[in-house]
Amino acid sequence: MFNPTNKHTGIKRIYLAGKNSLNALHWLFKNEAAFKQEVGLLIAAAILSTLIAQTALERLMLILSVVLILLLEIVNTAIEVVVDRIGLDIHPLSGLAKDLGSLLVLVGISMAAAVWLVTGFTNWG
Repeated sequence: MFNPTNKHTGIKRIYLAGKNSLNALHWLFKNEAAFKQEVGLLIAAAILSTLIAQTALERLMLILSVVLILLLEIVNTAIEVVVDRIGLDIHPLSGLAKDLGSLLVLVGISMAAAVWLVTGFTNWG
């Protein structure tokens, strides 16, 4: 049973947090196709950013815009997992929660696309 007064501190807390994060990353690679695709996109973006960006700041913005997509995908997946934990029956609020998570990712993709388009047109146009 979880006891909020019995939390780990110091190095042990950092170690356990890191271990839990790596477990989550492993789960994402094993179970989420979208996450794997977005990691591939990040690798491609890192390479392509060397051709598009003229400054280190531009390159950083290009890469971080894709990292943002990964972060939003993690939040979306967390929402989906919690909704599924509550129940697999179809409910309008469950569907809405999942749709809002999906919208979160779409907004992130739109933002990243805007960053890439503006940077590309500014430097190549």
